[in-house]
Amino acid sequence: MPAVPPQPGGIQPEGTRSEGTRSEGTRPASVAQAAALAAAARSTRLTGRAALLAVVICAIALSLAYPVREYIAQRQQIDQLLAQRATTSAQVKALQDQAAALGQASYIEQRAREQLHMCFSDEKCYQVIAGPAPAAPAPAKPTASPWYSRLWQSVQRADQASPR
Repeated sequence: MPAVPPQPGGIQPEGTRSEGTRSEGTRPASVAQAAALAAAARSTRLTGRAALLAVVICAIALSLAYPVREYIAQRQQIDQLLAQRATTSAQVKALQDQAAALGQASYIEQRAREQLHMCFSDEKCYQVIAGPAPAAPAPAKPTASPWYSRLWQSVQRADQASPR
């Protein structure tokens, strides 16, 4: 610290001392009190800075929250539109292929023969109609007897099979 000229009457401001003089009476009462005062000064200063930093971070987060949300929503919408465009272009290509095929006379003739059973006037067309399918012999059904009758018969057979 710079040297402070002595005041009249020998009183100097607190925390200042002149060059060459040492005052033993200005020491804190104990080292613990000095540490507590330093910690209180640091915590007060740090708390103010921390509060300011928290306010700045909150302001930044709040100012960025809406644009980031909108950006994500727009990206999802773009992805959906790209997928929709891909399916639409596939449908257009299929319809163009079908239109090109319908433009060919051979394709139309083939479809008329298969689906409508048509033929040219100089041709003889035959249609084979299948007759009724041969009847398969019905499987013989065992005679259905009530459950208690079958149970009694099984008991009788078991009684006859075991000699006593």
